[in-house]
Amino acid sequence: MGTTYLASYSTLGFLLVLGVLVSIAAFAANRLLRTQAPSPAKQTTYECGLDPVGDGWAQMQIRYYVYAFLYALFAVESVFLFPWAVVYDRPGFGVTAAAEMGVFVAVLALGLAYAWRKGVLRWL
Repeated sequence: MGTTYLASYSTLGFLLVLGVLVSIAAFAANRLLRTQAPSPAKQTTYECGLDPVGDGWAQMQIRYYVYAFLYALFAVESVFLFPWAVVYDRPGFGVTAAAEMGVFVAVLALGLAYAWRKGVLRWL
């Protein structure tokens, strides 16, 4: 038992060392193969192909961030659906798991209803 237990860790250690070596080799190859022609134009700020003019501060609409936040929130919470589906299949967990998922989905629906009522989901 001791040899197989340590053998599994040696495989993991080997893969970690191999990953580090491949990363170092990729960075070294990049350093050796890249062209080095520094110029003042390369040192300027680059933003969407436009020359930077004026002050760096600009007003942004908050709704873009709210949509991104809501998407991230629901995407992360949807990850919890997979473990629920796995547990739901086991004997004895059917009703309990369904009730817990009902509470979970109700909390999500409540958050969505709140955002809808506040007018966050309007795109104007």
